[in-house]
Amino acid sequence: MKVVAFNGSPRKEGNTYHAIKIVANELEKEGIEVEIVHVGDKLIQGCLACGMCAKNKNEKCVIDDEVNNWISIMKNADGIILASPVHFGSITSPLKAFLDRAFYVSGVNGNLFRHKVGAALVAVRRSGGSQAFLQLMEYLSWSEMLIASSNYWNIIHGTLPGEVLQDEEGVQIMRVLGKNMAWLLKLVENGKGKIVAPEKEEKVRTNFIR
Repeated sequence: MKVVAFNGSPRKEGNTYHAIKIVANELEKEGIEVEIVHVGDKLIQGCLACGMCAKNKNEKCVIDDEVNNWISIMKNADGIILASPVHFGSITSPLKAFLDRAFYVSGVNGNLFRHKVGAALVAVRRSGGSQAFLQLMEYLSWSEMLIASSNYWNIIHGTLPGEVLQDEEGVQIMRVLGKNMAWLLKLVENGKGKIVAPEKEEKVRTNFIR
């Protein structure tokens, strides 16, 4: 089994990376491969709302950049971790641009990430962690992913790179998250062919203008 973790921090080995590594260590103990993809230092174009991904149905965005490769990696992974530092109470702009495009492409191409195991985590100096965490969770829940949880919201605190390792409770949260994610991944894997998954329903779309 394989999990791909997307690091939305501009710093390749900042506190977000250290948080991911705590989770990854628990997954690797259970024989689950973890790949970390650094997104936060890339110039990612936002969604153009052109609708071509829905028209082409080729599992790709018409903007030809790294996002299409990342979509392919996500499609082939068993689990996905979304991780970000907090910038003005939100996830980083490169990560949001990537997630907006990737998850929309997934949705209009048959929901590529449906029933994969997902987790979200954030690293923050002081406040805004809950807002950013919930922002990441919205992508997972929108996609019918199976969400791994911990014993508190998946937020860890620190300023300078590596300081999050001094947040004893935060470290435990990440460690428990990794254990729970590994367990959920194994449940899904062992259930294949034994338990019938719910039939996928076509999305009903409504608005409030008559």
